[in-house]
Amino acid sequence: MQTGTSPTARALRTLEILRTRPGTTAEQLAEKLGVTDRAARRYVAILREAGIPVDSVRGPHGGYQLRRGTRLPPVTFTQSEALGLVMAVLDGRPAATDPGDLVGSALGKVIHALPEGIGRQAAALREHAAAAPDPGAAYADPAVTSALVDVIASRRRVVITYRSEAGNQWQEEVDPWAVVVRRARWYLLCHSHRANAVRTYRIDRVLAAEETAVGFRLPEDLDPVAVLEENLGTGWAYPTRVLFDAPVERVAPWAGPSMGQLEPVGVTGERCVLVGSTRNPAMYAQEWLAAVPFAFHVEGGTELRDAVATLASRLGTAVSGPAPGAGQG
Repeated sequence: MQTGTSPTARALRTLEILRTRPGTTAEQLAEKLGVTDRAARRYVAILREAGIPVDSVRGPHGGYQLRRGTRLPPVTFTQSEALGLVMAVLDGRPAATDPGDLVGSALGKVIHALPEGIGRQAAALREHAAAAPDPGAAYADPAVTSALVDVIASRRRVVITYRSEAGNQWQEEVDPWAVVVRRARWYLLCHSHRANAVRTYRIDRVLAAEETAVGFRLPEDLDPVAVLEENLGTGWAYPTRVLFDAPVERVAPWAGPSMGQLEPVGVTGERCVLVGSTRNPAMYAQEWLAAVPFAFHVEGGTELRDAVATLASRLGTAVSGPAPGAGQG
């Protein structure tokens, strides 16, 4: 089973499709497998020959489905899926190379349960891949994350105990809208009744989550990722206002929602302004503004102006005076 397109791999994929989507037709199965209808029926026949009961249901809502009560192996992987899983785990959590790590222990159990050939390669990848530790890594507690997912699913308010980066701790009641993963950070997107506003909280800083008996209604057409990005650019301690000598459509790819709200300036729209806030003016200047390839002017935010001035002075000093070795022949 060397690739995801071998007959065995496609038969396993067929089994997985029927397990998760009962009533899949031959046409739908063929589309998902990337084969003809005739070939899709052949993979169903392979499953039946292997002793897996696949029933055919006729009618407008018919299709293939596994017979009720069918017991299957807990999980099946192709070689590509198994290696991809190990790579994804190590990419997100370098410490998983250590069997003593929580995720490392779970990964070891998954590898141990794989068929010999696939498991051997997955184990070799885990053993010989060197993953550099992330000094800024912060992992959310699985129990807290699970509790938050449960209240999101049941549409129940929750009381969270939160500790800020500065060490301040408080409790508040929130409507939990979604859990969003952004750049290896796990966030709770919610409506805070304490602030009567949308808030985003790092889940690795949530110490406890207690479900209440009060329900809530999720906003219609909620886009959790978009709302999170927009919210990350507002509500921080230091206001920002930056004018760019370029139109919105050119600046937009360089100014994400977490930097603030981008708006055109003037009737012609030849310039635009970015209005928001930040908790770290130095980072805003060095990592975000410095990367934008257009002239800009910091119009608002004393702290941001100071941070940009400090950066400009440091860079100016780096090239002041003759270059090393200049004039030497």
